[in-house]
Amino acid sequence: MNAYVFPGQGSQFVGMGKELYETNETAKELFEKGNEILGFRITDLMFEGTTEDLKQTNVTQPAIFLHSVILAKVTENFKPDAVAGHSLGEFSALVAAGALSFEDGLRLVKVRAEAMQKACEKEPSTMAAILALDDETAEKVCKKVAKENNEIVVPANYNCVGQLVISGSIKGVELACAAMKQAGAKRALMLNVGGAFHSPLMESAREELAAAINEVNIESPSCPIYQNVDAKPYTEPTKIKENLIAQLTAPVRWTQTIQNMHNDGVTKFTECGAGKVLQGLVKKIERSAETASV
Repeated sequence: MNAYVFPGQGSQFVGMGKELYETNETAKELFEKGNEILGFRITDLMFEGTTEDLKQTNVTQPAIFLHSVILAKVTENFKPDAVAGHSLGEFSALVAAGALSFEDGLRLVKVRAEAMQKACEKEPSTMAAILALDDETAEKVCKKVAKENNEIVVPANYNCVGQLVISGSIKGVELACAAMKQAGAKRALMLNVGGAFHSPLMESAREELAAAINEVNIESPSCPIYQNVDAKPYTEPTKIKENLIAQLTAPVRWTQTIQNMHNDGVTKFTECGAGKVLQGLVKKIERSAETASV
């Protein structure tokens, strides 16, 4: 079985999608439709912008979404047995599997990006990568630090075995980093991000996104989508919506997603989008899995 996986924020690079735009008429039309829906020429920033331009959440998220989805749309014989997306990538996966229309998917990503940007500006917050510490110990450290200091700090991304990202208030994350090192983590690195994604600090963004999600039509996808919230496969539109809404304040269970897909018979994982981040993570989670790029 072959699954397609879709990257999230952090995979962007200047020039992404340019060749696609210049060599494929369908791709060009979809990129232009994207510019129209967003109300600005995101293609200019993607193809010719600066790294700083692409780092803004309200640019990064639609840029990665457009690149991934358009790539899937122009790929011949795109017939996944299963799909999954890392954080933002879940929206790309839903469009690629036919559960969401291109237009609705992009509008939701626009709302998500802007709402997350607002939530980031409301309260200073951050994230950190914890390396070479088991998940259980990291979870305990987060709970202890949060309780003892009355700060917010939670696991946000289970990226692969031995790589967990935590998220929360600046003080909470700093204290947790120190405690993680004491607990045996090889490294605890503060990340250069503007906010605490996948934490309770995204609640205002979750509410805004929920309202937008409840207004769109989600169909049954052409294959199961393994969702971030619990790493399980879904095809039922109501459940897919619920999980999509919960995703913003819940951790991304990527390690568990790949393990579950592999246990369910997926042997090949094809990354559809910018970069090769997910292929690297898949290999760390399931060494025997075959990986490829679209």
